[in-house]
Amino acid sequence: MAPETQLAPLSEIHSAICAMEAPLGAKLATYADALRERNSPFVDSYDLIVARLRSGEAGITAPQLGEMMPPFMLPDAEGRMVRLDELIAEGPLVVSFNRGHWCPFCKIELSSLAGAAQEMTKLGAKVVSIMPDRQSFIGPLAGKLRGKVSFLSDIDNAYALSLGLAMWVGEPARGLMSGIGWRLDTFQGNDAWLLPLPATFVVGADGVILARFVDADFRERMEIASILEALHSNRR
Repeated sequence: MAPETQLAPLSEIHSAICAMEAPLGAKLATYADALRERNSPFVDSYDLIVARLRSGEAGITAPQLGEMMPPFMLPDAEGRMVRLDELIAEGPLVVSFNRGHWCPFCKIELSSLAGAAQEMTKLGAKVVSIMPDRQSFIGPLAGKLRGKVSFLSDIDNAYALSLGLAMWVGEPARGLMSGIGWRLDTFQGNDAWLLPLPATFVVGADGVILARFVDADFRERMEIASILEALHSNRR
């Protein structure tokens, strides 16, 4: 009988994916496939969450294309309060809602955004990630990305809730996450076990939404090419 093929650890796969020269969608799909190959219990849990979110039309009330991006004032990794209007005063802004510093899919997305930061800067744009983790957890992630993405802490998911972008994790996923040390109660400082629905908004300097991506499947994210296209179009 042929020996079983030894699968590489997920941590190694994740690092390799982040370093890949490939569209973001391909990177995310590669990681999702790696979970399935390893029969990860998260696969079924994720599928159930996505089905629940889609049946409830999650994200349907989120800001639409051509609307004004609702204002916010949130603390950054150093605790300084940052407002939307001061960010867009310097040019267009890419706003990415992420589940947390621990989320493998979010880290793949954020590494891709950081990789495109130079091109976005040439277009006058900045990138900000909004996540519910406390500053002590988002600070190290900001350091790893060498400041190419700014991070804001959405305390108690208040801003995400106001946009209709918050979801309850649910008991099955909560148990799996706690079992591997993903303690949202510790990361967020509350026991609500809520997460933002990952979403991306490209906001013009006038505050108008130029492009958006909202999907109940948090394993899907807005392609970097689509973000750059919206920024290019804004300059014409």
